[in-house]
Amino acid sequence: MPAIFRSYLAMMLTTFFFLTNGLFSPPHAAARQIIVNAVGDIMLAGKGTGTYTRMGYDYPFASLTDDLKNGDMAIGNLEAPITRHGKEFTGKKFRFKVNPAAAKALRRAGFSILTLANNHMMDYGEVGLEETLRHLDNAGILHTGAGSNLDAARKPALMLIGDKTIAFLAYSRTLPCEFYAGHDRAGTAPGVDSQYVEDISRAKSVADYVIVSFHWGAEKATIPRLYQIDAAHKAIDAGADVVIGHHPHVLQGIERYKNGVIFYSLGNFAFGSMSRSSDVSAIARVTLEDGIKELEVIPLNVCNREIKFQPRVLNGKGALNVINHLNQLSKQFGTKINPAGRHFLVVRTGER
Repeated sequence: MPAIFRSYLAMMLTTFFFLTNGLFSPPHAAARQIIVNAVGDIMLAGKGTGTYTRMGYDYPFASLTDDLKNGDMAIGNLEAPITRHGKEFTGKKFRFKVNPAAAKALRRAGFSILTLANNHMMDYGEVGLEETLRHLDNAGILHTGAGSNLDAARKPALMLIGDKTIAFLAYSRTLPCEFYAGHDRAGTAPGVDSQYVEDISRAKSVADYVIVSFHWGAEKATIPRLYQIDAAHKAIDAGADVVIGHHPHVLQGIERYKNGVIFYSLGNFAFGSMSRSSDVSAIARVTLEDGIKELEVIPLNVCNREIKFQPRVLNGKGALNVINHLNQLSKQFGTKINPAGRHFLVVRTGER
């Protein structure tokens, strides 16, 4: 074989080797958008028990299932154990437990992950928590924020969407202290600064995005306390992309902090109470694509005297009233919510 042909053949084989081993790869495809829907507190018991028993546990989500499934995942705070057993904790006024039928209904509604770090998850003790974890596992719902010990409670839930990994962490900063997990005690993950900063930093090293839930603040308070703001900022400084707050049962403001976003409280979602103050809420919709690409808010009517324990999207004047309220609450953070068709976009003041 002539030398020129031997050289040409060697060049072709070398090129083939590089191509098949990925050293010469085609330009990267456009990043895939990931849409996260987040809601507030979910408690399918209490004064709603009769309705849920009669209508079934799909009923509370029937009006919003399409909205919850319009994305890659839906997350919420499970505000009561799913259990038939356990020893009731009598050291506080309100204790709840949920019929196990609710677990699969939550999955059918579109929920991919539930946070468990709150002041009701241990209402029926370690047995109640164990049963909750089992029902969620059987329903195919991820969970974080509570476990058989402190390490388990602090463990992130990891979800793979396309080629991106999202880590979820959850912490409680509410009483009773007896509900907090210990090294040899089941319970919820306490919101200790050094612990959640460490957890978030570690999660960011293995995940593309980190979403953190805090159960914090004062019930019915529309203004976040200073410690909430401090904790949220520390979480984002540590690597969190999204911080979601629960517990006040009412809406609190929204803040764009650095490259992250903080929803200080999303209020109630499907919640079995007749509270007059917990009348409106929202779905937070976060679009991720090389960071946070877009933020939307979908106003909800959660006043059970009107909606009979089935949350509904608000339109027209009702929706605008919620957005005006949120704009007032978010003004201190330099955040504004603008109309964008059926939904509303969250921007920094000065942005369009």
